[in-house]
Amino acid sequence: MVQLSEVKGIGPKTEMLLNKIGIFSIDDMVTHYPFRYDVLKRSDLKEVTEEERVVIDGKVESIPLIVRFRGGLNKLNFRLATNQGPIGVSIFNRAFLKPNLGIGTSIIVIGKFDRKKNILNASDIKFGTLSNQEKIEPVYHTTSGLNQKTLSGYINNVLLKYGNEIEENVPRYLLDKYNFLNKKTALNIVHNPPNFDKLKEASLRLKYEELFEFMFKINYLRLEKEKSELGITRDGDKTKLDKIIEKLPFALTNDQLKVLDEIIEDLNSKRRMNRIIQGDVGSGKTIVAFLAMYYNYLCGYQSALMAPTEILAIQHYNNIKELFKGKNINIELLTGSITKKDKKPIYEGLKDGSINIVIGTHALIQDEVEYHNLGLVVTDEQHRFGVNQRTNLKNKGIRPDVLYMSATPIPRTYALTIYGDMDVSIIKEMPKGRKPVKTIVRKESEIKDVLERMHKELQQNHQIYVIAPLIEDSENVDLTTVYNLRDKMNLAFGSKYKIDIVHGKMASPAKDLIMNEFKQNKVNILISTTVIEVGVDVPNATMMVIFDANRFGLSTLHQLRGRVGRSDLESSCILISNSDTKRLEIMENTYDGFVISEEDFKLRGSGDIFGTKQSGDMSFKIANLKSDYKILSQAKKDSLDYLKDTNYDNDPIKIRLVNSVKTD
Repeated sequence: MVQLSEVKGIGPKTEMLLNKIGIFSIDDMVTHYPFRYDVLKRSDLKEVTEEERVVIDGKVESIPLIVRFRGGLNKLNFRLATNQGPIGVSIFNRAFLKPNLGIGTSIIVIGKFDRKKNILNASDIKFGTLSNQEKIEPVYHTTSGLNQKTLSGYINNVLLKYGNEIEENVPRYLLDKYNFLNKKTALNIVHNPPNFDKLKEASLRLKYEELFEFMFKINYLRLEKEKSELGITRDGDKTKLDKIIEKLPFALTNDQLKVLDEIIEDLNSKRRMNRIIQGDVGSGKTIVAFLAMYYNYLCGYQSALMAPTEILAIQHYNNIKELFKGKNINIELLTGSITKKDKKPIYEGLKDGSINIVIGTHALIQDEVEYHNLGLVVTDEQHRFGVNQRTNLKNKGIRPDVLYMSATPIPRTYALTIYGDMDVSIIKEMPKGRKPVKTIVRKESEIKDVLERMHKELQQNHQIYVIAPLIEDSENVDLTTVYNLRDKMNLAFGSKYKIDIVHGKMASPAKDLIMNEFKQNKVNILISTTVIEVGVDVPNATMMVIFDANRFGLSTLHQLRGRVGRSDLESSCILISNSDTKRLEIMENTYDGFVISEEDFKLRGSGDIFGTKQSGDMSFKIANLKSDYKILSQAKKDSLDYLKDTNYDNDPIKIRLVNSVKTD
């Protein structure tokens, strides 16, 4: 396989920039799909409204003036001569363009037109002129130092020079059956769409392949599971568990009791458990898992719970220790930061069986870790671990039962497809006494009201999450970033309150340190991306403020909202957006994650390829479960037929896909 460094124009510095946006290989390069398509067609300024996106071209007729603000912000102002008369242009944080905007330079400007002031407030500037034909232009996620034109050039260069080396992952008979384009052609069209009809055709083909691969893996795992179905048969005393439940300081909901019964039935059966608990944020999945681990202990077996982050592992450890305080049960914590010296007795205790329950991170699956009789494996937020990581822990015992937890509500129909290799348990009922988070939609013009609400919370020594859609400025995307917000929040509150940021590009130790400080109330305002979507409980956090809320799916907003309201304190979530407010009002009217996920699936229809694709959606690059469920269903059937058909056992595609499951 060709390396990135072999591509013309890509040196060490550029390769590092590409790595920052998830491009590590030629395959990553050609599948770095546009997240949006701009339609470049000259607007008629006499007819556009203030909210309408405007595209206009012309020649620069004045030397651009830079206006600088505190916090490193700037604005570029200049005059533009167009065929519809002269207009003013203003654009934020593009001071670096000034040397290229000499008088007479032909440019295309995209933004919103203020008719009263005769000014176009631009979100993007491109060089060149518009033809009389409509042009569809792809827009990519980039990073500072890597612009759209350069990235597009690399992608097209790779397609031209190395396109024949791109592997097809759909069997030939299926390509023929659906009359699909070949992969190279589909990729060329997606990156250079001649029209929307061709773009839809190419997108369908690439979505099908991505979903076919995904369902192939799911079906393969299910078939492998069926081959080794026998598990541990227990004969435990459930009355002892019932006594624990009776003494809890709170009553379990009917859903929690039902799911616990399903788990215990699995544990007592000869069949190996492979079950996922789906439940809303705060629905009480973790307590059910803890009780299942205690029952497993009563039956004489060890349990292990693997969390995606160290801080979450520590939280689980503290909670389970408190829950079973006074019981004759040995519980330990095993994470990467524990010293080698302190790990040694834990390794010994797991090997000789003196440790009954271990809570940890991926440290639980290291080669040095041996279990005496591991009977139950629990994986929290299972979608954050690769198949191989989950399998490594599952294989640490002889035939341990496996329980997964997910706080991402998905409608049952979709869950049964996505988690096709698992039994699905759902907790919908919320514990009594839990107060719904009050949700309010506000426009940017109402920011003063938002800041006043924040100030009231801070005065009561409460803490606040502030969410931005981006980490840093991205070319062609006029969105709020964590760094923009840090500057603005420092202006408003920095003199009295501690403000910090956390995002996905930070190293885990640095993130954990800041999250710990927030949990300990050493940080008053935490500015973040969706990295805090699932994580640590901070009971004192009573407000969540989400900027550019229209850029997130409803389910993501609901997950974010679930980070507050973790105590008996009144809590609120403010969604700031100038557009799509009707959709956001759904969040004001319901707190049921399953209802919200259903609405999300309905609302985000097939037109999604022309809008912003939500990141983090099951790691898909082009497919979207919310809009592509029919494709997913067909891919599920086709991949299962392909797997079961022994005539294709020597097919290179089948061999490659099977191997990919084992290395995922």
